[in-house]
Amino acid sequence: MARSSAPVLFSIRKPAVHKAVKWTSIVYTGVASLTVGGGLCAVPFKQVENLSHDSLIKRAASLVTDSSSTFLSQTSLALVDAITEYSKAVHTLIALQKRYLQSLEKLSPAEEDTIWQVIIGQRSQIRDRQDECKRFESTWVSAVRLCETAAEAAYISGAEHAAITVRSNIQVAQSQVEVAQKLSLDSDKKLAETKVMEVERMMQYVASSQNNIEEEEVPEAYLRED
Repeated sequence: MARSSAPVLFSIRKPAVHKAVKWTSIVYTGVASLTVGGGLCAVPFKQVENLSHDSLIKRAASLVTDSSSTFLSQTSLALVDAITEYSKAVHTLIALQKRYLQSLEKLSPAEEDTIWQVIIGQRSQIRDRQDECKRFESTWVSAVRLCETAAEAAYISGAEHAAITVRSNIQVAQSQVEVAQKLSLDSDKKLAETKVMEVERMMQYVASSQNNIEEEEVPEAYLRED
């Protein structure tokens, strides 16, 4: 019984070894498919078994830096567009306020009310644009941090070129956002100046209106020169 059972046990173990080799091949093939799909691996499938762990890590790090750069690029575009739209809304409000102040004494109550409704609506739009800028800025800051982490990981893993590329992308994104933010600050400064001018003009208008009322209330006899 012992002799007859030995060959049976040996024959049972062989498929297990074959399955292990098969699963190992599947795992390596899956990794190769992932890297090739990302456009990062130039090694043919038949040479996948020769890839070292260091090579696979470098390719994975490059894939991460590429994805992080894409995320940063998209958030930068969204933030710059949001800041640009905010600046446009501010300049539109400035133009409306200046036009209102210039025509203040010529407007009828109905016309004045109509212009004020437009100004109020424009101010509401500016608040919406500000909220949008804050939301995109928060996402953009997260994207910058993600790229910095990806660059550090790529450098440590030996993917120096990928690390240099993503750091360059960070500098470009920061430069673009900085230019847009300067335009936004200039718009805010002009808006503040317009508000000061509005207050001064309204004070003059109120004072002029009061003088006109007082003149109308004074009897005509007191205005004549003896």
